[in-house]
Amino acid sequence: MTVLRKMTWVELKLFLREPLTVIFTLALPLVVLFILGGVFGNTPDPEGVVYRGVGAMDYYVPAYIGLVIASVGLVGLPMHLAAYRERGVLRRFKASSVPAGNVVGSQVAVTMISAAAGSLLLMAAARLAYSFQAPHAPEQVVLAFVLAALSFSALGVLLGALLPTARAAQGAGILLWFVMLFIGGAGPPPEVLTDSMRFVAQLTPLQHAITLLQDPWLGFGWNWRETLVVAGITAASALIALRFFRWE
Repeated sequence: MTVLRKMTWVELKLFLREPLTVIFTLALPLVVLFILGGVFGNTPDPEGVVYRGVGAMDYYVPAYIGLVIASVGLVGLPMHLAAYRERGVLRRFKASSVPAGNVVGSQVAVTMISAAAGSLLLMAAARLAYSFQAPHAPEQVVLAFVLAALSFSALGVLLGALLPTARAAQGAGILLWFVMLFIGGAGPPPEVLTDSMRFVAQLTPLQHAITLLQDPWLGFGWNWRETLVVAGITAASALIALRFFRWE
Protein backbone atom coordinates (compact mmCIF):
# COMPACT_ATOMS: atom_id res chain seq x y z
CA MET A 1 0.00 0.00 0.00
CA THR A 2 2.89 2.36 0.77
CA VAL A 3 4.44 1.69 -2.65
CA LEU A 4 1.10 2.30 -4.37
CA ARG A 5 0.59 5.56 -2.47
CA LYS A 6 4.07 6.82 -3.37
CA MET A 7 3.67 5.84 -7.01
CA THR A 8 0.29 7.58 -7.16
CA TRP A 9 1.80 10.79 -5.80
CA VAL A 10 4.62 10.70 -8.35
CA GLU A 11 2.23 9.88 -11.21
CA LEU A 12 -0.07 12.74 -10.20
CA LYS A 13 2.82 15.20 -10.44
CA LEU A 14 3.78 13.77 -13.82
CA PHE A 15 0.18 14.15 -14.97
CA LEU A 16 0.29 17.88 -14.24
CA ARG A 17 3.40 18.18 -16.42
CA GLU A 18 1.61 16.79 -19.48
CA PRO A 19 0.08 19.86 -21.19
CA LEU A 20 -2.03 17.86 -23.66
CA THR A 21 -3.65 15.81 -20.91
CA VAL A 22 -4.31 18.87 -18.76
CA ILE A 23 -5.89 20.67 -21.73
CA PHE A 24 -8.20 17.76 -22.57
CA THR A 25 -9.13 17.23 -18.92
CA LEU A 26 -9.52 20.77 -17.61
CA ALA A 27 -9.82 23.16 -20.55
CA LEU A 28 -11.62 21.59 -23.54
CA PRO A 29 -14.72 20.36 -21.65
CA LEU A 30 -15.12 23.86 -20.19
CA VAL A 31 -14.73 25.55 -23.57
CA VAL A 32 -17.29 23.31 -25.30
CA LEU A 33 -19.66 23.55 -22.33
CA PHE A 34 -19.69 27.36 -22.49
CA ILE A 35 -20.09 27.35 -26.28
CA LEU A 36 -23.12 25.07 -26.12
CA GLY A 37 -24.48 26.90 -23.10
CA GLY A 38 -24.21 30.19 -24.97
CA VAL A 39 -26.00 28.71 -27.97
CA PHE A 40 -28.80 26.76 -26.26
CA GLY A 41 -29.17 28.49 -22.87
CA ASN A 42 -31.03 26.60 -20.17
CA THR A 43 -34.70 26.97 -21.09
CA PRO A 44 -36.34 23.55 -21.47
CA ASP A 45 -37.97 22.74 -24.77
CA PRO A 46 -41.71 23.31 -24.14
CA GLU A 47 -42.52 20.07 -25.96
CA GLY A 48 -39.82 18.11 -24.12
CA VAL A 49 -38.43 16.77 -27.38
CA VAL A 50 -34.72 17.49 -26.86
CA TYR A 51 -32.34 17.23 -23.91
CA ARG A 52 -34.54 14.68 -22.17
CA GLY A 53 -37.07 17.39 -21.36
CA VAL A 54 -34.69 19.55 -19.28
CA GLY A 55 -32.68 22.68 -20.06
CA ALA A 56 -29.49 22.39 -22.08
CA MET A 57 -27.19 23.26 -19.16
CA ASP A 58 -29.03 20.87 -16.85
CA TYR A 59 -28.35 18.22 -19.48
CA TYR A 60 -24.77 19.16 -20.32
CA VAL A 61 -23.23 19.60 -16.85
CA PRO A 62 -23.48 15.89 -15.89
CA ALA A 63 -22.73 14.97 -19.51
CA TYR A 64 -19.48 16.92 -19.42
CA ILE A 65 -18.49 15.32 -16.15
CA GLY A 66 -18.59 12.13 -18.21
CA LEU A 67 -16.48 13.86 -20.87
CA VAL A 68 -13.89 14.86 -18.26
CA ILE A 69 -13.65 11.22 -17.17
CA ALA A 70 -13.26 10.15 -20.80
CA SER A 71 -10.52 12.75 -21.32
CA VAL A 72 -8.31 11.26 -18.63
CA GLY A 73 -9.10 7.65 -19.51
CA LEU A 74 -8.75 7.93 -23.28
CA VAL A 75 -6.02 10.56 -23.72
CA GLY A 76 -3.89 10.75 -20.59
CA LEU A 77 -3.70 7.21 -19.24
CA PRO A 78 -2.96 5.19 -22.42
CA MET A 79 -0.42 7.74 -23.68
CA HIS A 80 1.41 7.68 -20.36
CA LEU A 81 1.40 3.88 -20.09
CA ALA A 82 2.56 3.41 -23.69
CA ALA A 83 5.31 6.00 -23.17
CA TYR A 84 6.53 4.06 -20.14
CA ARG A 85 6.80 0.92 -22.25
CA GLU A 86 8.45 2.75 -25.13
CA ARG A 87 11.09 4.33 -22.87
CA GLY A 88 11.81 1.14 -20.96
CA VAL A 89 10.32 2.38 -17.70
CA LEU A 90 8.01 -0.63 -17.41
CA ARG A 91 10.96 -2.94 -17.98
CA ARG A 92 12.80 -1.27 -15.11
CA PHE A 93 9.71 -1.61 -12.92
CA LYS A 94 9.67 -5.32 -13.68
CA ALA A 95 13.39 -5.67 -12.95
CA SER A 96 12.80 -3.92 -9.63
CA SER A 97 10.00 -6.41 -8.79
CA VAL A 98 7.33 -3.72 -8.76
CA PRO A 99 4.01 -5.59 -9.10
CA ALA A 100 1.94 -4.86 -12.17
CA GLY A 101 -0.98 -4.16 -9.83
CA ASN A 102 0.88 -1.18 -8.34
CA VAL A 103 1.75 0.18 -11.79
CA VAL A 104 -1.82 -0.07 -13.05
CA GLY A 105 -3.33 0.87 -9.68
CA SER A 106 -1.40 4.13 -9.56
CA GLN A 107 -2.65 5.00 -13.06
CA VAL A 108 -6.26 4.26 -12.04
CA ALA A 109 -5.88 6.33 -8.87
CA VAL A 110 -4.53 9.30 -10.85
CA THR A 111 -7.43 8.94 -13.28
CA MET A 112 -9.94 9.07 -10.42
CA ILE A 113 -8.27 12.06 -8.73
CA SER A 114 -7.78 14.01 -11.97
CA ALA A 115 -11.34 13.35 -13.14
CA ALA A 116 -12.72 14.43 -9.76
CA ALA A 117 -10.68 17.65 -9.84
CA GLY A 118 -11.72 18.38 -13.43
CA SER A 119 -15.39 17.72 -12.60
CA LEU A 120 -15.34 20.04 -9.57
CA LEU A 121 -13.72 22.76 -11.68
CA LEU A 122 -16.36 22.25 -14.38
CA MET A 123 -19.24 22.52 -11.91
CA ALA A 124 -17.75 25.59 -10.21
CA ALA A 125 -17.22 27.42 -13.52
CA ALA A 126 -20.67 26.46 -14.80
CA ARG A 127 -22.25 27.65 -11.54
CA LEU A 128 -20.61 31.06 -11.91
CA ALA A 129 -21.84 31.48 -15.48
CA TYR A 130 -25.19 29.66 -15.48
CA SER A 131 -27.91 28.39 -13.21
CA PHE A 132 -28.32 24.64 -13.51
CA GLN A 133 -30.14 21.93 -11.63
CA ALA A 134 -28.38 20.50 -8.58
CA PRO A 135 -28.22 16.69 -8.34
CA HIS A 136 -31.42 15.07 -7.06
CA ALA A 137 -29.47 12.16 -5.56
CA PRO A 138 -25.86 13.28 -4.88
CA GLU A 139 -24.78 9.97 -3.38
CA GLN A 140 -25.97 8.09 -6.47
CA VAL A 141 -24.19 10.59 -8.72
CA VAL A 142 -20.96 9.96 -6.79
CA LEU A 143 -21.42 6.20 -7.22
CA ALA A 144 -22.09 6.68 -10.95
CA PHE A 145 -18.95 8.81 -11.18
CA VAL A 146 -16.84 6.08 -9.58
CA LEU A 147 -18.25 3.39 -11.89
CA ALA A 148 -17.72 5.56 -14.98
CA ALA A 149 -14.17 6.45 -13.91
CA LEU A 150 -13.32 2.79 -13.34
CA SER A 151 -14.74 1.95 -16.76
CA PHE A 152 -12.64 4.53 -18.59
CA SER A 153 -9.61 3.63 -16.50
CA ALA A 154 -9.95 0.05 -17.73
CA LEU A 155 -10.36 1.30 -21.30
CA GLY A 156 -7.25 3.46 -20.91
CA VAL A 157 -5.20 0.56 -19.60
CA LEU A 158 -6.47 -1.54 -22.51
CA LEU A 159 -5.35 1.06 -25.06
CA GLY A 160 -2.03 1.43 -23.28
CA ALA A 161 -1.57 -2.34 -23.31
CA LEU A 162 -2.42 -2.79 -27.00
CA LEU A 163 -0.76 0.23 -28.61
CA PRO A 164 3.02 0.06 -28.98
CA THR A 165 4.00 3.75 -28.76
CA ALA A 166 2.92 6.92 -27.00
CA ARG A 167 2.22 8.58 -30.36
CA ALA A 168 -0.12 5.76 -31.40
CA ALA A 169 -1.90 5.83 -28.03
CA GLN A 170 -2.26 9.61 -28.22
CA GLY A 171 -3.69 9.50 -31.74
CA ALA A 172 -6.14 6.71 -30.97
CA GLY A 173 -7.26 8.34 -27.72
CA ILE A 174 -7.86 11.77 -29.28
CA LEU A 175 -9.76 10.23 -32.20
CA LEU A 176 -12.02 8.26 -29.86
CA TRP A 177 -12.51 11.34 -27.67
CA PHE A 178 -13.75 13.48 -30.54
CA VAL A 179 -16.01 10.74 -31.91
CA MET A 180 -17.60 10.30 -28.50
CA LEU A 181 -17.87 14.07 -28.05
CA PHE A 182 -19.90 14.50 -31.22
CA ILE A 183 -22.20 11.48 -31.06
CA GLY A 184 -21.88 10.09 -27.53
CA GLY A 185 -24.26 12.50 -25.83
CA ALA A 186 -21.89 15.39 -25.06
CA GLY A 187 -22.21 17.28 -28.33
CA PRO A 188 -25.31 18.01 -30.43
CA PRO A 189 -28.64 17.05 -28.88
CA PRO A 190 -28.96 13.27 -29.30
CA GLU A 191 -32.47 13.75 -30.61
CA VAL A 192 -31.21 15.57 -33.73
CA LEU A 193 -28.80 12.80 -34.73
CA THR A 194 -29.71 10.43 -37.54
CA ASP A 195 -30.80 6.90 -36.76
CA SER A 196 -27.42 5.51 -37.85
CA MET A 197 -25.60 8.01 -35.66
CA ARG A 198 -27.73 7.11 -32.66
CA PHE A 199 -26.99 3.44 -33.29
CA VAL A 200 -23.24 4.11 -33.32
CA ALA A 201 -23.63 6.30 -30.21
CA GLN A 202 -25.08 3.31 -28.35
CA LEU A 203 -21.81 1.50 -29.05
CA THR A 204 -19.71 4.20 -27.38
CA PRO A 205 -18.86 3.84 -23.67
CA LEU A 206 -19.42 7.57 -23.13
CA GLN A 207 -23.12 7.34 -24.04
CA HIS A 208 -23.70 4.82 -21.26
CA ALA A 209 -21.53 6.67 -18.74
CA ILE A 210 -23.41 9.92 -19.39
CA THR A 211 -26.82 8.28 -18.97
CA LEU A 212 -25.60 6.63 -15.77
CA LEU A 213 -24.58 10.07 -14.43
CA GLN A 214 -27.61 11.98 -15.72
CA ASP A 215 -30.39 9.74 -14.43
CA PRO A 216 -29.79 10.24 -10.68
CA TRP A 217 -28.72 13.85 -11.31
CA LEU A 218 -31.97 14.76 -13.11
CA GLY A 219 -34.24 12.77 -10.82
CA PHE A 220 -34.89 9.79 -13.09
CA GLY A 221 -33.59 7.30 -10.51
CA TRP A 222 -30.81 4.76 -10.68
CA ASN A 223 -30.40 3.12 -14.09
CA TRP A 224 -29.62 -0.56 -13.59
CA ARG A 225 -29.40 -1.29 -17.30
CA GLU A 226 -26.62 1.26 -17.78
CA THR A 227 -24.96 0.00 -14.61
CA LEU A 228 -24.69 -3.47 -16.13
CA VAL A 229 -23.43 -2.07 -19.44
CA VAL A 230 -20.75 0.08 -17.76
CA ALA A 231 -19.73 -2.80 -15.49
CA GLY A 232 -19.52 -5.09 -18.53
CA ILE A 233 -17.29 -2.60 -20.38
CA THR A 234 -15.07 -2.38 -17.30
CA ALA A 235 -14.75 -6.15 -16.89
CA ALA A 236 -14.17 -6.84 -20.58
CA SER A 237 -11.56 -4.08 -20.91
CA ALA A 238 -9.75 -5.22 -17.78
CA LEU A 239 -9.66 -8.87 -18.86
CA ILE A 240 -8.38 -8.05 -22.36
CA ALA A 241 -5.80 -5.62 -20.95
CA LEU A 242 -4.61 -8.30 -18.51
CA ARG A 243 -4.27 -10.76 -21.37
CA PHE A 244 -2.24 -8.44 -23.61
CA PHE A 245 -0.33 -6.34 -21.07
CA ARG A 246 3.39 -6.24 -21.90
CA TRP A 247 6.25 -4.91 -19.82
CA GLU A 248 8.31 -4.16 -22.94
